[in-house]
Amino acid sequence: MKLAYFDCFSGISGNMTLGALVDAGCAAEHLRGELQGLEVAGWDLTAEKVWKNGMAATYVQVVTEDQSKHRSLSAILEILEKSQLAPRVRNRAGAIFRKLGEAEARVHDVPLEKIHFHEVGAVDAIVDIVGACVGFEALGIERFACSALNVGGGTAKMAHGILPVPAPATANLLQGRPTYSNGVQKELVTPTGAAIVATLCEAFGPQPGMTVSAIGYGAGTADLEGQPNVVRIMIGEATEKSVVGFDEEIAVIEANLDDMNPQIYGYFLEKALGVGALDVYTTPVQMKKNRPGTLLTVLCKPVDTNALMSLIFAETTTFGVRTYRAQRRVLPREWVCVGTEFGEVRIKVSRVNGRILHLAPEFEDCRKLAVEKNVPLQRVIAEALRSYEGKH
Repeated sequence: MKLAYFDCFSGISGNMTLGALVDAGCAAEHLRGELQGLEVAGWDLTAEKVWKNGMAATYVQVVTEDQSKHRSLSAILEILEKSQLAPRVRNRAGAIFRKLGEAEARVHDVPLEKIHFHEVGAVDAIVDIVGACVGFEALGIERFACSALNVGGGTAKMAHGILPVPAPATANLLQGRPTYSNGVQKELVTPTGAAIVATLCEAFGPQPGMTVSAIGYGAGTADLEGQPNVVRIMIGEATEKSVVGFDEEIAVIEANLDDMNPQIYGYFLEKALGVGALDVYTTPVQMKKNRPGTLLTVLCKPVDTNALMSLIFAETTTFGVRTYRAQRRVLPREWVCVGTEFGEVRIKVSRVNGRILHLAPEFEDCRKLAVEKNVPLQRVIAEALRSYEGKH
């Protein structure tokens, strides 16, 4: 099982990833050829060896005539759907853009379907992400891991004005992943780079057990004082003891309730999930004075704790909440789109050491098709699983 480890000691961006893949052995000519399947005109790709603080690296630049820097997520997904790209390249690129879209939707508090990308909607950014997926496929990479990410510091000028580093979407994408800043006043992790590792990497931290067969260095545009502005990708065979899934810290918020109308729970659950809760559930408990009650439990990212505690106070009858930190391990997962007689359905797939552990059709996709086609929901779910098994 071939594994790629991103060493992000100077951050990561889309073109840095492309440069590292070319440096590791993916020919630039192959990238150009495969990217023609995008059927998007007005771009070219160049690759050259450069020096960054004494370190040799490959700098890849996407030169484009495209003047449109605003594209919706649906428009980009339509470009991918109509492309002649290999299925896994198309699926990986689509998953990365969806991940980025979800982060932007949370930052701007708008529905996912209303998201319009600015810098990331331009042709060069599309080529960066799709080109990276072409490179992963060309080098036979099936699993991904990443170091802690050096995000940089200071401010950066963006479509919405001057914003702190990391940019809001980048910070959202990297929640739960290890990040730091060594003091460099520069944006080192871009939204594109963050989306790639947040979508594909199943482990974050020290290099997992692997036998390295290729190493690539991809150069960024800026020259940094005191360190090379490069990302390193190490590629090789994963050993049996490679980490499966990644560990992350979460916050657990609890409150005991014995005097609230049960109708409010459903409303609260929807509101909590909208604010950023990872999960919300209730447990029957016996409270003081021998009264039956309910234990409300909310799981969330640590940064969302205060917002969710405020929501609990506003929307429930509790006078107090308690919170503590917990560790959880998350299995790697990827999204695969399959066609059924009713329409397309996304399948969530979890693999460990190449073996599929879980398959789960996306419920909302199945529910939507069941309503549109007036067929039983179970039939849509079963058809989606059959379609996946028939192709994979």
